[in-house]
Amino acid sequence: MTDHAVTYAFDGEFDDATFAVESAIVGQGLVIDYVSHTGEMLERTKGDVGSDITIFDAADIFLFCSARVSREVMEADPQNIAFCPYSIYVTQTDGEVRVGYRTYPNGPMQKVQSLLDGIVLEAVAE
Repeated sequence: MTDHAVTYAFDGEFDDATFAVESAIVGQGLVIDYVSHTGEMLERTKGDVGSDITIFDAADIFLFCSARVSREVMEADPQNIAFCPYSIYVTQTDGEVRVGYRTYPNGPMQKVQSLLDGIVLEAVAE
């Protein structure tokens, strides 16, 4: 864990982890707005930016929102819109698969962090 992200190890393959995350998000009644295939983009463009380093074997980011939680945190402070949509990522590096999310500031945004932590814990437990 860093000071800006929380990650958990996933005991399984990358594709199984992405399926588990997708299932956990949808299982909360949430809709995934977009899946960013960040690992593919970084690999595809590394030469274009003058690099030969592979950062991830695979990396996807799931973007979504929660109408209920978003309304709560934005009613508390409309500027909390800056944190929406929320994201959960899955990475694989050197065979290690990890699932995580960025941390949020103290106060109302901890409701979002709690939501994300619950989703990630459900996904890594599968």
